Amino acid sequence: MAGTVVMSGTGYELVGSLPPMYPEWLGDRSFTRVHGARFPYVAGEMANGIATTSFVVALARAEMLGFFGAAGLALPVIERAVADLTRTLGGVRNWGVNLIHTPNEAGHEDGVVDLLLRANVPKVSASAFMELTPAVVRCAVAGLRQDPHGEIVRARHLFAKISRPKVAEKFLSPAPSDILGVLLDRGQITQDEARLAQRVPLAEDITVEADSGGHTDNRPLAVVLFAVRALRDQLSHRNGYTRPVRVGAAGGLGEPSAVAAAFAAGAAYVLTGTVNQLSAEANLSDAAKEMLAKADLSDVVMAPAADMFEHGVRVQVLRRGTLFAARAKQLYDAYLAYPSLEEIPAPVRERIENDVLRSTFDDAWTMTRRFWVDRDAREVERAETDARHRMALVFRSYLGLSSRWAIDGEPSRQMDYQIWCGPAIGAFNRWVAGSPLAVPHQRTVVQIALNLLEGAAVVTRAQQLRTYGVAVPDEAFSYRPRLLS
Repeated sequence: MAGTVVMSGTGYELVGSLPPMYPEWLGDRSFTRVHGARFPYVAGEMANGIATTSFVVALARAEMLGFFGAAGLALPVIERAVADLTRTLGGVRNWGVNLIHTPNEAGHEDGVVDLLLRANVPKVSASAFMELTPAVVRCAVAGLRQDPHGEIVRARHLFAKISRPKVAEKFLSPAPSDILGVLLDRGQITQDEARLAQRVPLAEDITVEADSGGHTDNRPLAVVLFAVRALRDQLSHRNGYTRPVRVGAAGGLGEPSAVAAAFAAGAAYVLTGTVNQLSAEANLSDAAKEMLAKADLSDVVMAPAADMFEHGVRVQVLRRGTLFAARAKQLYDAYLAYPSLEEIPAPVRERIENDVLRSTFDDAWTMTRRFWVDRDAREVERAETDARHRMALVFRSYLGLSSRWAIDGEPSRQMDYQIWCGPAIGAFNRWVAGSPLAVPHQRTVVQIALNLLEGAAVVTRAQQLRTYGVAVPDEAFSYRPRLLS
């Protein structure tokens, strides 16, 4: 730290100095080393293919990490996307695919894992898991081996996105012996893989998801991040792990000061989601992107989730410009109140048929049945003997289609668009207003990432100076977006 000196010939007074600060230096160095990236930055896996293959390719080529949004897609669609990514990116290792927990479709979850292992996908982001399943354990364990120096080598790296310490503990611990036994009995892993799995955590990258879009517990990031980091330290010591286990941050990261705060709180990396739906590469209609671009901090609301409807799980979605949340709540309230479609009173039935489904219950079931015959015929068999399950499938069809309408830009259904987002969208919109990132074609996923990281470095450097007693003006903490290379 330099003293107060007047710099000859410049007219500026030197009040302090620090070494340079670069975005690459934020976070944990082991993240960039292990994952073959330059920056400790991940762009998350917006479901239904909103996080596209071009989205993932752009991030990989910019030396960051992106996940393809496989959740909600049929296996053939995921398979085509994975083939495209493998062909385009070749031996590059800084990309991955989402594996979302599907408690109502265990067969689909197993099928996705089969595909990921067969294609040798290098990174997998596991999300929405409340309990471990054989599929997610197999994804982490299959292919474990030892190198000539005795170091355990993973065939792929599992990222676990969590919002509760209790769930984090499952992924921070070695694979459970009972699930390893199931996989051994099925012939899906070897004895050597099961043995090595008991020496390493299931995941070496834990993403703490705070108040985010989609599935969320709406927790403050600083609270959950601290708890999970402390738990990581405790379990690493107890289990004698020899490699660093990284804890990253997600949720509410819509502008540089939030990203800087996450790194300052000890995040090894950051993951952004909501804001990337506005990127040029995102598979979301122009109409939906325009709605997102007008959203402010409070323009979000919780609504029933399509994939976990029967369990009462909710997702955070856009409220402004859409009636989706209110209409989805009508469906869930009816599901709780009545045992079957047939027993819903006429006035309630008419409102749902006319305002929400825009079809009769019979016609809605016909379309829903056709979908499930192709995806998983067991769901149809169950629904035809379980009236309550049939009702759930019909109501879930609206929840699923509402996301597709937003992706496709269906004009007749704009008031029903389901757009996943958290409060970060409001912060992002305020930050980019009047800047190059307010222009849709310039708002690429890489420009969003570079500006968030550059801005976080600026904020971090200003805070460092202030910490050393320098009277840093408030404007030093402000970073305006620009086009970066």
